[in-house]
Amino acid sequence: MSAMCLLALAWKTHPRWQLVMAGNRDEFHARPTAPLAAWPMPDAGLLAGRDLRSGGTWAGVGPNGRMAVVTNVRDPLARQTGPSRGALVADYLRDTTPADAFADALAVHAPAFAPFNLLLADRDSCQFLGNHPPTRQALAPGVHGMSNGPLDAPWPKTVRLKAALQAWIASGADDLSPLWRALADETRADDSALPDTGIGLERERWLSSAFIRSPDYGTRASTVIALDADGHGFIQERRFGADGTAIGQTRLDVAAASP
Repeated sequence: MSAMCLLALAWKTHPRWQLVMAGNRDEFHARPTAPLAAWPMPDAGLLAGRDLRSGGTWAGVGPNGRMAVVTNVRDPLARQTGPSRGALVADYLRDTTPADAFADALAVHAPAFAPFNLLLADRDSCQFLGNHPPTRQALAPGVHGMSNGPLDAPWPKTVRLKAALQAWIASGADDLSPLWRALADETRADDSALPDTGIGLERERWLSSAFIRSPDYGTRASTVIALDADGHGFIQERRFGADGTAIGQTRLDVAAASP
């Protein structure tokens, strides 16, 4: 499916940026994907990559400071059929409904989807909606993390990425290099710290690093998003091939909202 697999998000804790998100999309390398770009009409103002199989996206920004990102929830026993989870992001970004109201309305239909975690932000709030188990909350200011389990679950790679984002904020630097390095981290967790999501120890080990490298499935893209309180900022994507080497990079500015 079209989803992020790891992200850290700072909400109302950076002196300049109201929202900062850094995350990795892990996916089969054979799945057709369009790189980060401005989407054509009628989706003017939507900036995201595109899953060419389902038409959705895993993370992106839209007009007026809107941002959305989705991860799947790892459970081999859960139903994996239903509407495209990548459409959840695209549908929100092309909408104008406030994040809290959109999340409330979507919660009614959330059981129809395969397991997901969804973050929706606008200039007023950042909202979390998950359907496995059903969870709905507004994010408090601070640094949050999400992978393929519950929001802020202390999975080792999530803890490391959150720490890297917190350190970057504390440094006061504009240089994104520390965030890119954290997203490129191939350190695997100790067995004692691994979650048990029902996929077996070997796969838990393999998926425990922030950056996953393998010929068939791995980290396809790293993304950093920063938006200020007026909805101005940027989205930047680095893309990787099946051998884990960089194959492209795109950075798009996000225009401030009209008064």
